[in-house]
Amino acid sequence: MRIREEAEMFEDSTFWFFVAPGLLLGLYAQARIKANYVRFSRVGTSGGIAGAQVARALLDARGLQRVRIEPTPGMLSDHYDPQSKTLRLSPEVYYTPSLAAAGVAAHETGHALQDAAGYLPLKARSLIVPAVQLSAKVAPWLFIAGVLLGANSLAWVGVILFGAQTLFTLITLPVEFDASARAQQLLVSQGIIRGEQQAEGIEKVLGAAAWTYVAGAVSSLGSFLYVAYMSTRWSAAISEALPDSSRCRVWVLAAQKRNGVSDP
Repeated sequence: MRIREEAEMFEDSTFWFFVAPGLLLGLYAQARIKANYVRFSRVGTSGGIAGAQVARALLDARGLQRVRIEPTPGMLSDHYDPQSKTLRLSPEVYYTPSLAAAGVAAHETGHALQDAAGYLPLKARSLIVPAVQLSAKVAPWLFIAGVLLGANSLAWVGVILFGAQTLFTLITLPVEFDASARAQQLLVSQGIIRGEQQAEGIEKVLGAAAWTYVAGAVSSLGSFLYVAYMSTRWSAAISEALPDSSRCRVWVLAAQKRNGVSDP
């Protein structure tokens, strides 16, 4: 009981130690992107062209006429689908002739350019998507089951699967930063943004968006480290509290329960 109480007290402090930085960065990033998006949504683009027209112009300039552009429901639901070669823009971006819309559309266009160029981090991110989707479903259950059953190896399988999600967020960072860099360069070279004021607006919109990915990576890394650390502590607590024979007994009883066998 004492071990459990001490562990619970320690869990509270370590949880916030690992997770709080990501939460605080997330709040900061959301506030920043909201403020900049609202601000530059009121500033028009040169020639009054909307986000969809910006994306089309940039894609055509790079010979990517085959990439389709279509609206998709939801606020800031913009994304590029490398499987169907389709760039999907939210209504606020697709139809709006603003600097904010131009920045978001150009950023997603940057992903299409990465795909066409065979950008390695984008390929790597696409390859681990199935593993990430699987880990999001089973990792928490494996970890909890391992802790409750005293099965250290099972708990660590859950920890490793949590790590797949963290790896995804870390790979996402260079992908998103590169897409933003391509976007800024294209917008200037194609004459869609002109002057220092418009360039500054695009930089602030894309910079604010980048912070959301940084916050996501920090949050995911913190969660992974927390789970790994607590798994180590629980393993040590079980080893100290139970002799080898008792630990074997726990495994036997668990196996009997799964197989419907009563305890002799």
